Amino acid sequence: MAQGNQTTVSEFLLLGFSEDPELQPLIFGLFFSMYLITVFGNLLIILATISDSHLHTPMYFFLSNLSFVDIGFTSTTIPKMLWNIHTQSQVITYEACIFQMHFFTLFIGLDIFLLTVMAYDRFVAICHPLLYTVIMNPQLCALLVLMSWIISLLHSLLESLMVLQLSFCTVLEIPHFFCELHQMIQLANSDTFLNNMVMYFVAVFLAGGSLFGIIYSYSKIVFCIREISSSQGKYKALSTCASHLSVVSLFYCTGLGVYLSSAATHSSHSSITASVMYTVVTPMLNPFIYSLRNKDLKRGLKMLFGKENIKVSIVLGFEKFL
Repeated sequence: MAQGNQTTVSEFLLLGFSEDPELQPLIFGLFFSMYLITVFGNLLIILATISDSHLHTPMYFFLSNLSFVDIGFTSTTIPKMLWNIHTQSQVITYEACIFQMHFFTLFIGLDIFLLTVMAYDRFVAICHPLLYTVIMNPQLCALLVLMSWIISLLHSLLESLMVLQLSFCTVLEIPHFFCELHQMIQLANSDTFLNNMVMYFVAVFLAGGSLFGIIYSYSKIVFCIREISSSQGKYKALSTCASHLSVVSLFYCTGLGVYLSSAATHSSHSSITASVMYTVVTPMLNPFIYSLRNKDLKRGLKMLFGKENIKVSIVLGFEKFL
C-alpha cells in the first residue's frame, strides 16, 4: 500500500485562510510579524538564560528548552505558509507534508511534556524548598528533558509511519495552513480505523495524562500555599506559579478549542482560527508572559543587552583606531 501511495500522490494543496488575493498581503504581513516576534522573543529568553549565571537554575533550564521548542513549533508551519503566499502557490509536496506533520507532532508533544515538567518543578520549589536543589539536581533535569524528547520522537515517528501506510486520491486539498495529523487521516481513502485509534489513545494518554500531572501538582501547591502563614510568603509563592499557569491555561484552552470547534461545527474555518491560537499566538506570547513580572529574567535580559552594547562599542572603537 505504501508503494501505491508514492505513485499516486506527489503533492497536496494547502488552502490556508482565504483564497481572496486582496487578503494575502494582510495575512502575510500579520503572520510574518508574529513569526519574527516569536523567534526573537524566545531566542532572547534562551540567550538571557545562558549569559546570566543567576538563571542557571532548573526553572530557567526548562524555560529555555520550552523557548527552543516554541521556535521549532512555529518554524515548522509558518515559513511554508509565508512562502506559498509569496509565490502565490498552494502546493506542498507529499514528502514535505509528511516532514511537516512529523515535526509538528514532535514539537507539540515536547510542549506538553515540558509544561508538565515545569509544573512538577514549581511543586518541588514551593512544597519542598529545603530539598529543592537535592531533588531537582542537574542529572534529573537533564533526564526529564531527555525523556520528553525520546517519548515525543517515538510518538511522532509512530504517527508518521502509520500515515505513510495510507493511500490517498490523486487530487488532495487540505483545508488548513499546514499538514496536520488529523487532516491527513481524514483525507485518506483507505481504512483509517487503526490511525484514529492510535491518535485518540495517544491524545488521552499523553495530553490527558500530562494535564492530570499539572492539575495534581498545582493542587499540592495550593495546599502548601495555604499552610504559609505570612501574606508576603503566599504572594511570593503564587507569583512564581502565575506565569506558568497562564501559559498552561492558554495552551490547553486553545488546543481544546480546536477539537471542540471542529467537532461542533465541522467548519474548517473555525478549526483554522482555533489552531492559530495555540500554534502561533501561544508561542508568541510565552516570552512576554514569563518576563512581564519576572525580575530575574528582566535582569538577565538587561545584562544580555549590556554585554552586546559593550561588544559593539569595543568593535566600533577598534575600527576607529584602525
